[in-house]
Amino acid sequence: MPSTRVVTGSWAIGSESKVLEAVQAALVTALKIPEKDRDVVLDIYDEARRIVMPGRSQRFTRVEVTLFAGRSMDAKRALYKALVTNLAKFGVPEAEVKTVLIEVPTDNWG
Repeated sequence: MPSTRVVTGSWAIGSESKVLEAVQAALVTALKIPEKDRDVVLDIYDEARRIVMPGRSQRFTRVEVTLFAGRSMDAKRALYKALVTNLAKFGVPEAEVKTVLIEVPTDNWG
């Protein structure tokens, strides 16, 4: 039951639903969540509204996934790989995908 936020540049305008579906597919594949378990949002910013590390382009994409604590390292690695693979279809280089997992105990989820 993860909640996911994707933050990226204006390149994604016009492809919003496809980007959201690519991230959802990575969650389903790697974390084995049900397809109907959907909570993914996309925030798009132009160059004036965000800064990225030197050497990164406006395709730099941060994916923040808030999920229950306790996933195996293999599941986490599978998620990182699936996100990179799926976002590459939109021209996002591997080095420009940053994934942040925010693990919370189940008693902090309501």
